[in-house]
Amino acid sequence: MSRIAKTICTQADDIERITRLVTEMPTGEPVRIVERNGQVFTGTVVERPCVQVFEDVHGTEGINAVVRIDDPSAPPWSAELWLSDIEAVEPLGT
Repeated sequence: MSRIAKTICTQADDIERITRLVTEMPTGEPVRIVERNGQVFTGTVVERPCVQVFEDVHGTEGINAVVRIDDPSAPPWSAELWLSDIEAVEPLGT
């Protein structure tokens, strides 16, 4: 994975939100993810995301994370989503 992210988080509130989102995405669990732009993704979390240090295009360091979700009913569909773009995560149960 590249060290470059289109969005990095440097403010305490944003970092706290990213960290909270990580806890809402357990490995192997189905979720519905709503992005800030209104786009909706439904699938199974492949692996709980890990908060990492990235740089933006200007070289400023901050944090972000990427979650990969798969749809077992439509292989090989998958999506990799930046947590900074996520508005809400809804667990769908098993």
